[in-house]
Amino acid sequence: MSQDPSTRTPDLPVTSYALLGLLTFGDELTGYELKQRADNTLRFYWVAPAMSQIYSELARLTDHGYVEPVTTQGEGRRTTSYRITALGSRALRSWIEGSQVGFPTLKHTVCLRLLVGHASNPERMRELLEEYAAELTDALSDLRQVRASLRGADAPGEPFHYPSIVADWGLDYYAAESRHARRALARLAAAPR
Repeated sequence: MSQDPSTRTPDLPVTSYALLGLLTFGDELTGYELKQRADNTLRFYWVAPAMSQIYSELARLTDHGYVEPVTTQGEGRRTTSYRITALGSRALRSWIEGSQVGFPTLKHTVCLRLLVGHASNPERMRELLEEYAAELTDALSDLRQVRASLRGADAPGEPFHYPSIVADWGLDYYAAESRHARRALARLAAAPR
């Protein structure tokens, strides 16, 4: 049975739905503020889009009627912020409920280099893993701050309940990655030089 064209949602990139989702917390955001929210959230488990991509997706979402620009005048300049529309909320819900779950594709540059580590030297592989372990420590620290900022509004029914679940998942993921990197470093240290 074919779907009524007036209720069919267009085939949008996942980034469009991610941005729609970031606009569901009851506030209007400028493109810059949306970029900041993406950098503070999406970067831990998805790609945080570039500024240019945010504006192109906002234009696409506006064309579809999924977001509405709101222009304000103040201090001699105009500012445009965006809010999700009822149609955008329905499209986001339809995507969440109707799209395939999909299995995440792991694009792990550290593992890729380690896989072919024999083409380099053992010292470089150790350096690579040490750098990665340091980056993981920084990511864990950043995500702990994000998680702490959600406290108080993270109980079931509260606005940040679901984001807190994702933050906890991310903390577990980065902690596991840190353990794996340290294990790999220990195995490299045990190998003859």
